[in-house]
Amino acid sequence: MNVFDKNASVVIDDAQLLADEAKYSSFGDTVHYVDPPKIFRTCEGSYMYDTAGVPFLDLQMWYSAVNFGYRNPRLDNVLKRQIDILPQVASQYLHQTRIELAKTVALDAKKKFGLDGRVHFNVGGAQAIEDSLKIVRNARNGKSLMFAFEGGYHGRTLGASSITSSYRYRRRFGHFGERAMFLPFPYPFRRPKGMTAEEYSENCVNQFARLFETEYNGVWDPKTNQCEYAAFYVEPIQGTGGYVVPPMGFFKGLKKVLDQYGILLVSDEIQMGFWRTGKLWSIEHFGVTPDIVVFGKALTNGLNPLSGLWAREELINPTVFPPGSTHSTFNSNPLGTALGLEVIRMGYELDYETSVPRKGAHFLEGLRDLQKRHKEIGDVDGLGLALRAEICTDDGFTPNKALLDKMVDIGLAGDLEHNGRKIGLVLDVGGWYKNVITFAPSLEITHEEIDLAIALLDQLLTKAKKA
Repeated sequence: MNVFDKNASVVIDDAQLLADEAKYSSFGDTVHYVDPPKIFRTCEGSYMYDTAGVPFLDLQMWYSAVNFGYRNPRLDNVLKRQIDILPQVASQYLHQTRIELAKTVALDAKKKFGLDGRVHFNVGGAQAIEDSLKIVRNARNGKSLMFAFEGGYHGRTLGASSITSSYRYRRRFGHFGERAMFLPFPYPFRRPKGMTAEEYSENCVNQFARLFETEYNGVWDPKTNQCEYAAFYVEPIQGTGGYVVPPMGFFKGLKKVLDQYGILLVSDEIQMGFWRTGKLWSIEHFGVTPDIVVFGKALTNGLNPLSGLWAREELINPTVFPPGSTHSTFNSNPLGTALGLEVIRMGYELDYETSVPRKGAHFLEGLRDLQKRHKEIGDVDGLGLALRAEICTDDGFTPNKALLDKMVDIGLAGDLEHNGRKIGLVLDVGGWYKNVITFAPSLEITHEEIDLAIALLDQLLTKAKKA
């Protein structure tokens, strides 16, 4: 494969690029998982290619931002056409795809949730979370306390990090307004001994409900029927937390408590939206209605920074949330909204609700077969093409971050073999103990590529254990 056109621009060798990066780039805006960092030159479908032209099968697709494959022809052509028509316009003016995309998302929500609502745009997932916090606080008389989950991740801006359970994202910066009470998430593999997954799920709901039994539990004033907390921020399936899938009845139990005490439910779909789990929104699997849905990442297949949220009419209509309540120079830009509109059209036309679960079942079957051959795989699970493999010591339970780190290094070295040629494997690390492979392959991945992924994982585990 011709990795890149050397006549198209000046090509700087990897060593020089790495030296320049070390000297001139902030280290604060990225994380390098291997040393030295990997440089890629081009991509296509489920693969990225390095300078030597070695293909790397990507099983994380830019943290689920490229759900529909690298250089997807249909989406790339939308971007190219839009550049020739209306590539940019100030956000205070209107253009067609902005209105069409908002209408499409709102009508879809009306069909699924039975509620009128409106769509609000921004440029990134964390920024859309910030906008949702404004909507929540505005609707709940400025209350700045939120509920969120242990293991939850919502972004690294000041507000978003305040409702993200990892203290390390806040440690050096303090708090700016929001604070969260972090509650247990029903993590089936690491549930208490003696409980089924469903019993643990019910126990988590009961522990939450207990907070409202008396005023002395700290959150509820029975004399005024008011809660000190405004909303519960949830990832229906935890993303950075390790693609943890809760029992199917969990959110129904939780929503019953929230409705009883007037607490809003905000569904963070930034990583799991756009058919990653086989539904447009992952919350659809659990039979509950959110008050706000926040989305980003795969909305544009990674081709443009655009995010947004849907909120029910009572929370976001112009009377209660008037013009100028938030603003971003590049929100609802025409390149992004044209792509977002095509992503949703394409998803329904290609019936990802059918194909994604089918491919996910094939992938999960392969992981379960791999688990039988490697006792270090303590747990495999998934929903659609959001899958997990928990890497443990040989007892099958104790987290083994060191082994997974070796696997990542070997995968990015590009020294695995397939049909007599070198190949690499791109993995993402997640989980509460950083010992979980979180699989987010392209939704366009073929069954043959899934089989290749399992074969490469087998090689990878074998090499890593020997190392």
